[in-house]
Order: sequence, then C-alpha cells, then structure tokens
Amino acid sequence: MLKIIMAVTGILLVLFLFLHMIGNLKIFFGATTFDHYAHWLRTIAEPLLPYGWFLWIQRGGLTIAVIAHIVSATILARRARAARPVKYAHRPKVQGSYAARTMRWGGVIILLFVIYHILDLTTLTLNPNAEHGKPYANVVADFAPGRWYITLLYAVAIIAIGFHLRHGIFSAARTLGQQTARGERIARLSALVLSLVLVVGYLSVPFAVLTGLVD
Repeated sequence: MLKIIMAVTGILLVLFLFLHMIGNLKIFFGATTFDHYAHWLRTIAEPLLPYGWFLWIQRGGLTIAVIAHIVSATILARRARAARPVKYAHRPKVQGSYAARTMRWGGVIILLFVIYHILDLTTLTLNPNAEHGKPYANVVADFAPGRWYITLLYAVAIIAIGFHLRHGIFSAARTLGQQTARGERIARLSALVLSLVLVVGYLSVPFAVLTGLVD
C-alpha cells in the first residue's frame, strides 16, 4: 500500500511539475502574456470560488501529496533497514543507477529547494527587487546576471529533481504493474525522456534571463 501511495502521489507531483513548466515557458511570449497567465491562475473557478482560492486549494492538495510521499518513503526506508539489522564489515557494491542510490538525498535537496522557491518567487520574501503583481519583472530580477549564484542554485536543484524523477517515474511504473522485460524498457526510456524534458524546460527560463534573451 505504501508503495502505491508513493507511486500515485509521485505521479500527481510530476503532472504538476509539467503543468508548472508549461506555464513558466509563457515568459518567452513577453511580459503581457506571462503576467496575464499569472493573473488568470488566481481567477480559475470564479465566481464559484473567490479570487485566489483555487491556488490555495491546489497548494493544500500538493502539500498533502508531498507529506504522504515523504512519510511513505521514510517508512519504507526504515522497514528496509530493519529487514537487515546486521551491519556488514564490508558493504558490497550497490547495484543500480546513480539516481537510485541518491534518491534520499535528492528528496532532501528537492524539499529544501521547494521551500526556498516559494519564499523567493511566491511570497517574494527572498527576492529583494520583487514587487507584488509583477511576476514577469520578478522573474527577470531574480535571475539577473548580477545574481548568477541564484541561477546556479536553481540549476543544481533542477538537475537533482531530474535524477529523482528519472528513478521515481521508473519505480512508479513498476509498482503499478509494468514488470515485464519490455514494459521495464519502455518505462526506463520514458522516465529518461520525461526527466530530460523537464530539466531543459525549467532551466531554459533562468538561463534565458541570464543571457539576456529574456529581459
């Protein structure tokens, strides 16, 4: 059951990441389009829902999914350690990809990045030049050439997300039934392609600002 929870919540989070990436790419169509998109997000489901409520409901749902994902992963990791309580004098080489061996630290990096990202471009707490109601200008100010270290931090975090997703998507496919040899090959290739698309899509925005393509 815990593996299913991890798989389902992981899929939900991946879907959000892709939708969020598509929204981010609207910055290449100019300030008017990007700002209009950011405003539109706050008007979804009006007048059924008051202004901005959809985003808060979405944030609440994502928070629940993240917590469920982390709790499930933690419990499964503890169970795995408890199943082999005897420590070996010499630990054999762990088989598997780099992504699989670093899932735990990758998850920690992603969690810290998400918190930072919210404080940076949602609440604007960590963006010294940001102004409420100007999302395009805030993104440009955040990744300006003089703040190259922010772009570097963003790149490291996004690459960590890519590794995490590559292994996570493959594991989710196996958990949900793709356990044949052909199914695993398709799942592995799909995980690699989806992860690369996500990494390139997200990194295109800060590097476009850094190089002056978006200003």
